[in-house]
Amino acid sequence: MSNFIIHSTPINNLLIIEQKPIIDERGYLNRVFCQETLGNLVRDKTIQQINRTLTLKKGTVRGLHFQYPPHSENKIVTCLKGKVWDVAVDLRKGSKTFLHHHAVLLTEDNYNSYFIPEGFAHGFQSLTASCEILYLHTNNYKKESEGGLNVLDPLISINWPQKITERSKRDTRLEMLSNDFKGIDL
Repeated sequence: MSNFIIHSTPINNLLIIEQKPIIDERGYLNRVFCQETLGNLVRDKTIQQINRTLTLKKGTVRGLHFQYPPHSENKIVTCLKGKVWDVAVDLRKGSKTFLHHHAVLLTEDNYNSYFIPEGFAHGFQSLTASCEILYLHTNNYKKESEGGLNVLDPLISINWPQKITERSKRDTRLEMLSNDFKGIDL
């Protein structure tokens, strides 16, 4: 029996990973990643970096972040505590779903993860206070390759579920996309 069930989304290669924890009277054991089972998602890459964030205030938005090639990355995002509305935006040049976004609810109770492939911007809104997120990355962060989208950009038109209460200074300074933005070549 697999500890994971993979669900597709309306956007090609953007996936929800349903985790199947082993639960008993003591609590649970939850496998977040297994190379044998999920390695085909990251293809010829391996997990290079694991990050954990804490977002203190409800309504906070982090993102939308990505890395340009050659430092593009696949991500697996899991909510360890609280609830987040997790968003991925397709930036792949030539994709049928270019600039489309898809969001999923990740919570400490639903045991789901979000697989976000290379060529997507990623961000989330905390729906509760004190949200903790675990990220698995197939590439190391490189400041010179970072990119971002403004979460209020009308070209991506995200309808955030709550009023945005906080964003980082960096994220508020992200510019809106121009109509001639053609996407990221992978």
